[in-house]
Amino acid sequence: MDRFSPTGRGTATTGGPLSRRSLLRGAALGVGAAAFAPLVTACGGKGTPTGAAAKTVTFGSNAAVPQPKGAYETLFAAAGKATGLTVKPNWVDHNTFQQNISTYLQGNPDDVFNWFAGERMQFFAGQGLVSDVDDVWSAIGANYTDAMKAQSKGADGHYYLVPFDYYPWAVFYSKSLWKSKGYQAPTTWDQYVALAKKMKGDGLIPIAFTDKDGWPAMGTFDYLNMRMNGFDFHIDLMRKGDKWNTPQVKAVFDQWRELIPYYSPGFLGLTWQDGAQQLLNGKAGMMVIGLDQIGTIFTGDKADDLAFFPFPEVNPTYGQQAVEAPIDGFMVSKSPKNKPGATKLLKYLGTAKAQQLWLGTNPADIATANGVDTSKYTAPQNAAVKLITSARNLSQFMDRDTRPDFADPVMLPAIQKFLNDPSDIGSILSNVDKQAKSIWASGS
Repeated sequence: MDRFSPTGRGTATTGGPLSRRSLLRGAALGVGAAAFAPLVTACGGKGTPTGAAAKTVTFGSNAAVPQPKGAYETLFAAAGKATGLTVKPNWVDHNTFQQNISTYLQGNPDDVFNWFAGERMQFFAGQGLVSDVDDVWSAIGANYTDAMKAQSKGADGHYYLVPFDYYPWAVFYSKSLWKSKGYQAPTTWDQYVALAKKMKGDGLIPIAFTDKDGWPAMGTFDYLNMRMNGFDFHIDLMRKGDKWNTPQVKAVFDQWRELIPYYSPGFLGLTWQDGAQQLLNGKAGMMVIGLDQIGTIFTGDKADDLAFFPFPEVNPTYGQQAVEAPIDGFMVSKSPKNKPGATKLLKYLGTAKAQQLWLGTNPADIATANGVDTSKYTAPQNAAVKLITSARNLSQFMDRDTRPDFADPVMLPAIQKFLNDPSDIGSILSNVDKQAKSIWASGS
């Protein structure tokens, strides 16, 4: 749902384009409020709505780009017809929205806003900055699986999120290129590395890996950690932060070093869009990325040329059991100006009908609600459903599964430092461990 545009993103470490996953650097620290306030303020005042205000729901959106803004406008128009409400969007670019979400929620936020499942949702629920949506779930509960319900709850057992769409991370490739080269999808690490070596010999960039934005590399870490140490170890590491300087984590980075010679030249200076274009243009053989991103590049007659395979097995004990599948959805601010209207809107958005409409203009995700007509899905969407439903465990993504004051400020630069100098991993992990213990000890 929360699409990247080809331009307008920044890195978390430079003044250039920033990805949507640039996680809350200003949010957790309250930075940037002065610059943020003129751009992100709720539409309207407080109090019980009357007259036209009772029919208006304000919506804080991080989609101030042509797409998915256009898809939202179509969705909101349909929501208006179905509910009698007028949805008044507050369009903000991802950079501003993501970096300053905490400031936004503590100020004068909109009634409803875009956000994510996992720790990112639970963090603000725990801070008391959002409203529970139990009343919404009393109406939409039958539309969702138990697994999706679990991903929508805070630590207190209340619902805080209405999930709208999600997508898998995997190893993507061009079917036509692979057919011309006779490549076969690997299932094990040794096969994966052997294929990368073969691609390099064929004159290709084996793996379109790019990390100027910082967040793309998090997906590779997540998969390596789950494949080597298991899902439970990975989630404990994300949630507790007390095992970063251990042999298990160091082994993940040591394993990762084996892939670096097969990455895109100059990858620390390239955006994910640069890597996606390498894949689209037949210059690269594979790319570890989300369907939510790569699906916006392989469009039109190229859509069904996109295929993927699960990240390969490293440790047979854990196989390919876990899948990274971030969930996007909607939340309600702590004191919405129109709570009845917000509830009514979310009841509509939590239906297959609303999500089917969204996916009609947005074929890079899959619906979270039951009852969507999957015959209208593209080949990658149908493959995504099979991958996710066959998984034993689902993770969200590093910057969703761990604390917002740790993922971006600590792990993003640490991973980039490793990729720049893999030999320094010992001191990098020692520093990460110290910062993690300090952050978790703060308890905030």
